Amino acid sequence: MASLELLGFGSTGWGALLILATLMTLAVTATALAIGAVLGAIVAAAKLSGNPVFVAFGNVYTTVFRGVPELLIIYLIYFGGSSAITSIGKAMGYEGFLGLPSFAAGALAVGIISGSYQAEVFRGAFLAISKGELEAASAIGMHRGLRFRRIIMPQVLRLAIPGLGNVWQLSLKDSALISVTGLAELMRTSQVAAGSTRQYFLFFIAGGCLYLILTSLSDRIFNRAERRANRSMPASAMGQA
Repeated sequence: MASLELLGFGSTGWGALLILATLMTLAVTATALAIGAVLGAIVAAAKLSGNPVFVAFGNVYTTVFRGVPELLIIYLIYFGGSSAITSIGKAMGYEGFLGLPSFAAGALAVGIISGSYQAEVFRGAFLAISKGELEAASAIGMHRGLRFRRIIMPQVLRLAIPGLGNVWQLSLKDSALISVTGLAELMRTSQVAAGSTRQYFLFFIAGGCLYLILTSLSDRIFNRAERRANRSMPASAMGQA
């Protein structure tokens, strides 16, 4: 019973801190996914452009950031960014260490990793669009912007939902690595609670259960979004996809 009280919301319980840490995990993962969506769209466009330089850039980006360990990228962004900021501060006359905020460094690092996966998701979704549909849009005089807004973007987003769901789950788990920067997300808070109380099994099991709750709820949300997106598309478009 004493062990379970440590998970409560009383003065000696860690329940409130674990809930706040869970919210922090969601916040940093959502920010990383948004950063990755922007980077992924840019890289996907580069790989689809047909320009050799842009294609090479896209291939290098996806190869490097899918091949290098995630923890190494987090270290490079956090410590490398802090060193760069400190050097700039010294050049401007400021003495002392200037650290990159843990949240910003973690979200950026996981976002860069996420972007390498989202680029392939967006590229695959674009290639799945019926070429006849695009040719028909050009034949009736749709300019590029209208074609993108009315045909390409809605179908890319619909076709990308399953892949984006997988990327979200990956980023959610990668967020645990941000604990090395000191950010009080779920993994870090579980470690601190376990070390403070010596109840390692209890708090790591609790942290694991909270991660499972997050991933299960996320999976249901993305599945529902996929079903809703498919219902909103004409049957002919779904058949072509």
